[in-house]
Amino acid sequence: MWGLVAGVLNRPWARRVASIALVALTVSLFLLNLRRAGERAGRAAERLETLERQNVIHRQMLEAAARRPRSRDDLLDRLRGGGF
Repeated sequence: MWGLVAGVLNRPWARRVASIALVALTVSLFLLNLRRAGERAGRAAERLETLERQNVIHRQMLEAAARRPRSRDDLLDRLRGGGF
């Protein structure tokens, strides 16, 4: 079996075909890897955008909590003073 493969690869045209096939395989694998890397980068960018949006919302919630009345008396004072 291997003798037959070695015998065929001794011919110049067979070596040329094998080298072209290897180049085509290498280029196709490289392009597939680029595509996967692009997809991963897109997902990472989407996660970062979502995280930033969540951080803004969380910061707004913390700011609102910092401004809230601390007790019922504070709430009544703000309601009477028109603070809402």
